Amino acid sequence: MPGDETHHRKLAYENHEFLSGEDGRGIRILAEYLEPLRRFERERINETIVIFGSARLDPAGPMGRYYAEARELARRLTQWSKSLSSHAHRYVICSGGGGGIMEAANRGAADAAGLSIGLNISLPHEQRPNPYVTHSLGFEFHYFFMRKLWFAHMARALVVFPGGFGTLDELTEILTLAQTRKLDRPIPVILYGSQFWKEIVNFEALVKYGMIDAADLSLFEYADDPGEAFAKLTARIIATGEAPAPAFAHSRNAKPAPRT
Repeated sequence: MPGDETHHRKLAYENHEFLSGEDGRGIRILAEYLEPLRRFERERINETIVIFGSARLDPAGPMGRYYAEARELARRLTQWSKSLSSHAHRYVICSGGGGGIMEAANRGAADAAGLSIGLNISLPHEQRPNPYVTHSLGFEFHYFFMRKLWFAHMARALVVFPGGFGTLDELTEILTLAQTRKLDRPIPVILYGSQFWKEIVNFEALVKYGMIDAADLSLFEYADDPGEAFAKLTARIIATGEAPAPAFAHSRNAKPAPRT
């Protein structure tokens, strides 16, 4: 009977072939915004300290000290954030969720019995979730641009350890947003490991050739040990005011919806 056919038809939102195909791309992109949004609201998280760095860094290798120092810095920052009086979780450590420096950051937060976020990206190799991310705050992204949106969306500070193309991409994303005043609040940026960064990126040459203004060099600072980085970060964060951050960061030109 014609009516029996309805029992075999799939609802659009249950049609995996459609959702995973080209026509479902817009829905998949939206899901990578809405699903993390719901979880962050549920966990009462609206401010993060993002720690970037190489997934390839071997704790036992020649650059291994950076693993230990990223772990120690994340531990100190988590202890400090837990000491603040708030109804929400403030300044939660956020990493890319993988190995190397990312693992060290999540591990340091775990050392202090704190929450930490892992924004993992699905790649054919190299990127695998580390075991130190808080279970309810581990995310898996397909789209790089949605992952980068969530790095910037709630960030109150950024620490960038030595890394490769991905780390450089994420660093310049935040610096560009800050330079063009697309952020609605200042984000302190610490380049950890001054010798590495001054060799890898010649920022002074960019000023010399007129590609950036000299004032743009104030968008970041260098640090070479966990104590120095911790002091600079907390001082800059406190200097911007202890008033609670907006529920979620928004474009400078956008108006947040009123709370009801």
